[in-house]
Amino acid sequence: MEPLSIGGAWQYTPRVHADSRGAFLEAFRAADLRRAAGHRFDLAQINCSVSKRGVLRGVHFADVPPGQAKYVMCVSGAILDVVVDLRTGSPTFGRWEAVRLDDTDRRAVYLAEGLGHAFLALSDQAAVMYACSQPYAPGREHGIHPLDPDLGIDWPLEGEPLLSDKDAAAPSLAEALAVGLLPDYAACLDYERTHHGSPSISDGQAV
Repeated sequence: MEPLSIGGAWQYTPRVHADSRGAFLEAFRAADLRRAAGHRFDLAQINCSVSKRGVLRGVHFADVPPGQAKYVMCVSGAILDVVVDLRTGSPTFGRWEAVRLDDTDRRAVYLAEGLGHAFLALSDQAAVMYACSQPYAPGREHGIHPLDPDLGIDWPLEGEPLLSDKDAAAPSLAEALAVGLLPDYAACLDYERTHHGSPSISDGQAV
């Protein structure tokens, strides 16, 4: 588990054991995540998303509390996975970081409550599995337009991306901030202390 530049986000690189039969890896280790994040990951739901090349999903986030922490893996194909700090008051507010997830290195990304998540499918077909700390709740789910120039995410696009109607109509970061839609950094810290026992996002480093 390696911390990313955004507090509350980590990259996990598993050891892949390969032989003539194929490969085996431990895709998730609760003890490793707890050691890095300083709290447990409560699993409530596992989603599977299958996308064709050029599909862009996100930037998605949920109201905090309770938010929705995610552990993301690409089990087939390749994606560019992006974490965005949408927490107002955060020292890295508005910053994004990208990690390539694919079926070769088998990396995963963990992002805490309050962070935004998006990905672009880089292969002809990409299957993404993500474990979530809270079940899907439409009334608490929101998005920021993934092509917002203020975010400036460097998507490796080969043409126009394929967006859902909801993502295409999502507000910009400035618009979401103006109407009070974004999570509050202090509230995210308080939620972690209350429900997980120890904050993981105070300085972007493992505790």
